[in-house]
Amino acid sequence: MPSGEVAIDLAYEWMRGHLRGFLRFDGERCPLKVVASPQGPLVAPVMVAMITSTDVVLELPDDGDDHLHLMVSLEQFAERGEDAALCDRWRIYHGKPEDVNWARLHIDAARFRGMYIDGSTLMRPNPWAGSESAACRTANALPKTALAASVERLTGFDVEDPVVVGADPGGIDVRRRFDVVRVSASTPWAQPDDMIGSISRSAS
Repeated sequence: MPSGEVAIDLAYEWMRGHLRGFLRFDGERCPLKVVASPQGPLVAPVMVAMITSTDVVLELPDDGDDHLHLMVSLEQFAERGEDAALCDRWRIYHGKPEDVNWARLHIDAARFRGMYIDGSTLMRPNPWAGSESAACRTANALPKTALAASVERLTGFDVEDPVVVGADPGGIDVRRRFDVVRVSASTPWAQPDDMIGSISRSAS
């Protein structure tokens, strides 16, 4: 079994690489797509019944039997002012939402591979928040073939017309035709220029 810090890092990377799952509440289990906000909590368009429920669990599974379970508290917010950027962020990742109610999902606790984890350790602010958009634009200015080759080499995923939609020291989020894949950095990048250089080198 991994040590506490390793388990936390593994759970965090799992969460960042699995942005679609199921929300369990009041005996229901509904599909849900999420994004990580620059401040750390997750964000999603939700049903009103999800917001009013007091026992909510977000399941983020893979294609096998592995799951990350997040015990979350939902905080509703209106799509106006600075919070409107969070809604735009979700749309950039996932497209048009089915619900019009928006919420932050604060992680209270997590269960992953037999270990319980303090949820606050998974809500990590993005230190590149102020420069993330510029970093994504720079990455998307690279030749599409180079970016696709980089993603395939680092993740094994075949990506047609990739678009970088998120970036942080730990990796980039790349939108492909039907979903978003996480390209993790082998070691954390100190600054966006390191990320651009890593993509360029891995594509060569």
